[in-house]
Amino acid sequence: MSAAGLTIRRATVTDDPAWDALVLGAAEGTAFHRPHWLRAACSRFGHQDRTLVAQDAAGSLVGVLPLVEFRGLGSGRAWISVPYAVYGGAVATTAEAVEALHQTAARVAQQERIGRLELRCRRDPGLDWEAGVLHEGFSRDLPADPAAVLGSMPKKARADARRARRDLGLELEEGRWYLPDLVRLFQRNKQALGTPALPYGWFEDLALADLDRTHLHVVRRGHEVLAAVLSFSYQGELHAYYSGTAEGADRSYKASSFLYCALQEWAIERGFTRFDFGRSRIGSGAHDFKRRQGFEPEPLGYRTLLVRDRSLPSLNPSNPRTAWAQRVWRGLPRDLAVPLGGYLSRFLP
Repeated sequence: MSAAGLTIRRATVTDDPAWDALVLGAAEGTAFHRPHWLRAACSRFGHQDRTLVAQDAAGSLVGVLPLVEFRGLGSGRAWISVPYAVYGGAVATTAEAVEALHQTAARVAQQERIGRLELRCRRDPGLDWEAGVLHEGFSRDLPADPAAVLGSMPKKARADARRARRDLGLELEEGRWYLPDLVRLFQRNKQALGTPALPYGWFEDLALADLDRTHLHVVRRGHEVLAAVLSFSYQGELHAYYSGTAEGADRSYKASSFLYCALQEWAIERGFTRFDFGRSRIGSGAHDFKRRQGFEPEPLGYRTLLVRDRSLPSLNPSNPRTAWAQRVWRGLPRDLAVPLGGYLSRFLP
């Protein structure tokens, strides 16, 4: 396939080194665009790799669109960039290459008559497709001095974080051996929300895929783990991504306020200049919490091309019709919810 003087083709595993170098050098690249993320998703959940790359006349790789094919619950094939991630879409050295990758993906999706093609672009890609309206992103530049983090927080959050550290004895600790604690808390939080949770193996895959850029922190009070977060570093930016909190830990100890204050301080001490708090569904408790921590929501450039599907997916907590399913999920025994959630995750990327 040729477009804009470029050759667009399917990626192979031999492209991974050039793919990774391209993403790491691109302004619009993110931790989720890197090849190990997509490889882990395909290996763990059985998705099909449909990634496209762009080559110039000299044969150099100048663009990549990480892309997988999956099947949703009760629906046919769909493509997504990038699964289990906040950000996706094409990354390239030129705007022409980005456009060529997006348009080629759209053309092939229409030829193959899939249900839909979803691009989780961080910024508006300029595509006249259906726009995502459920989520907003949260990120901000970090101050140069770790001591300035506390002062940048709203009054209530600042008081909570200060009290947690000074009066309640909470401490931040880093260690990969806390992975079971993170997954346990994450899965329990998800079930409390009535949502299937990702399996343990997924977190293990990510933690092992890039040891130097994966960070696991917990909040401890003595020997008790109150909260945990798995973060990914990328070119001076820290993505605080998967997290979990023990029942009652926020009410009694303000564990989450302390966690993200201390994590930002940790990031500054190690040279990070920006903190990414991920996305949250508008109107959710997580969305409100991030605003209370001093982060302002940002629009996301999510775009979906509807091919055979007639509308955007409606299987989400914002849809009142899913309330019964959430109630059922919350009532499941944990020994059933964990493995069943791991299985269902392949249909909910």
